[in-house]
Amino acid sequence: MARPNLLPTFDARLAITAVLAGVAADASWEIWARLITPLLVGGPLEPAALVQSVFGLQSRFLAEVIHGAVGVFAYPIGYLYIARPLQRLILPSLPLVLTGAGFGVGLWVFALYVMAHLFAGLEPFLGFEPIAFASLGGHILFGLVVAFVVAFRERTDER
Repeated sequence: MARPNLLPTFDARLAITAVLAGVAADASWEIWARLITPLLVGGPLEPAALVQSVFGLQSRFLAEVIHGAVGVFAYPIGYLYIARPLQRLILPSLPLVLTGAGFGVGLWVFALYVMAHLFAGLEPFLGFEPIAFASLGGHILFGLVVAFVVAFRERTDER
C-alpha cells in the first residue's frame, strides 16, 4: 500500500472539504455545548466567555463570531496540515476514530490550558471540574466529525 502524502495540496476542493468539515463539526459542538452539556452539568459550555477573557472583548456577539470562525475555518485546516500529517508520520496505522479523537483532545488542551490558563489566567483545565470534562467531550466530538467528514470527502474523490 502506497504511503499517502503527508500534506495535502491546497486547492478549491480541499478548501470546500475544510469548510464542510468545520460547519458540521461546529454544528455538532453547538448541539453538545448548548443542549446536551446543560443536562449533564447544569449549564452550557461558554466558549465565547473564554474568547472575551482572552482578548478583553466586551461584545459577546463578536466573541461568538470569533469562536465560530475558528471552528469552521482554522481547526479543520489544523487537522489537515498538523494533526493528520503527524498521525501519518508517527502512527500511520492508527484508526480514523483515534486520529479524530486525538485531534479533539489536542483542541481541548489548547482551549483549556493554553487559552484559558496561559492567556486568560484561569485555573488549568478549569480545575478539572465537571464542565471541563463536558468540554473534553465536545472537543472529541468536534475532532471526530472533522476526521469523518474529511475521510468521506476523500473517499468520494477516489470514485
